[in-house]
Amino acid sequence: MNAASGLHSFPSADGELAYLDTGSGDPVVLLHSGYVDHRVWAGQIPALTPGHRVIAPDVRGHGSSANATRPFRWADDLAALLRHLDTGPAVLVGLSMGGVIATDTLAEHPELVRAVVTSGAVTGDVRYTDPWHVEIQAEHARALGAGDIDAWLGAFLRVVAGPHRTLADIDPEILGGLREMALATLSKHTPDEKDWHVPVTGTWDRVVQSGVPVLAVNGAFEPAELLAAAERLAGAVADGRSLTVDGTGHYPNLEKPEAFNAALLDFLRGL
Repeated sequence: MNAASGLHSFPSADGELAYLDTGSGDPVVLLHSGYVDHRVWAGQIPALTPGHRVIAPDVRGHGSSANATRPFRWADDLAALLRHLDTGPAVLVGLSMGGVIATDTLAEHPELVRAVVTSGAVTGDVRYTDPWHVEIQAEHARALGAGDIDAWLGAFLRVVAGPHRTLADIDPEILGGLREMALATLSKHTPDEKDWHVPVTGTWDRVVQSGVPVLAVNGAFEPAELLAAAERLAGAVADGRSLTVDGTGHYPNLEKPEAFNAALLDFLRGL
């Protein structure tokens, strides 16, 4: 997970937002998961650029992008970037938090979205109540409240493994890369910092009614509740499909990049 070169800056209404823009062809936007940055897609960018223009932002508050100083929505940031680049409609590929940003953008700015690929997420108005999710969320909250970075990192990395594995089952290089990116993002923030993010509401119905193709790609070791939600979404949209990558959890693009890339490229060829 080496840093990709050639980052650009977009002067948004609230600070500079960083993004990678490489390749040529139909645009594909890669939206990273929470606490990391565009480098989480290092295994996908070389596979996509021979036939696509790849745009991979660091979303606000992450990586090299500015923190918020006023209320904002990540979907609006992305829409502003695509309009700044005079590109779209684009295929949005989102991992975890990035998947929610993708479906939020489809709901709020449908004219900019050609298709959506989600991984480790569906829409932002779906809540997971299984014991594992509840435990992880509680660990996150406790650690952040206590300012215990080591405990927070432990909870963050447990998500990589999922409820059916331990961190010993994960490639240490993957864990090290995620840890490095997460610590870099955390260093941009303070414990008492105001959360300016405004959630997008009512997304499920709008995504389902959009008519836009949706692919849900998830690791087989994800919690059953998340996998079931992904299947429901794929079954509810007019052109939806789902795929499970064996032997992977929350980051199938990192654990099995060849399988993830093959599924993504196959979907793109069918649009």
